[in-house]
Amino acid sequence: MTSVLITAFEPYDDWPENASWLALVVLTRDLPAEGPQVTTRRYPVNYETVRQRLADDLQTGYDYALHLGQAPGATDIRLEAIGLNLSKRHSQPAANAGALSDEGPVAYRSALPLEAWAEKLRAARIPAQVSYHAGTFLCNATLYWSHYYAEQMKLTTRSTFVHLPLDTTQVACADRQWASLASDISVQAIHLLLKDTSVPTFSR
Repeated sequence: MTSVLITAFEPYDDWPENASWLALVVLTRDLPAEGPQVTTRRYPVNYETVRQRLADDLQTGYDYALHLGQAPGATDIRLEAIGLNLSKRHSQPAANAGALSDEGPVAYRSALPLEAWAEKLRAARIPAQVSYHAGTFLCNATLYWSHYYAEQMKLTTRSTFVHLPLDTTQVACADRQWASLASDISVQAIHLLLKDTSVPTFSR
């Protein structure tokens, strides 16, 4: 049976909820019995903790890792293709950005069929696109480390990072207008991705 690790993040900054975790909670209530074996994790928004926990979790040797995060302002689901070897905290000047790994490559590119996945989501009337810049903070770091540790441990795990728009419940009482997407639609998108991970075409 195909095994999939799905991670999400805790709330951060002024957001009392995180769209990634809201979606993951709904997803786990309705996982089909015939689908892949899914393991879920909720990570804090902390570089050192995420790095250690991700390295520990990946040792299990999953077939796939889908890392979820929220993207305030996004109007669609973004399938992230590139993880850069770049570490920058929010308060850190861009000129002082460092590396996630001194011995790692400049970047990793996801080996998953992201373009096909984006087309499948759009065909289901879910706004989606492939993105080639996951930012410079923890979302990018998670995608990079997922590939880095898989390589170091000689695993066959294939990864991507999925940026979700804010959930509609997060913006209902916000002090400004934010783009949003109902968690049910984000969950539908994740279900479609999980369905594809069970298809032999996408298996190693």
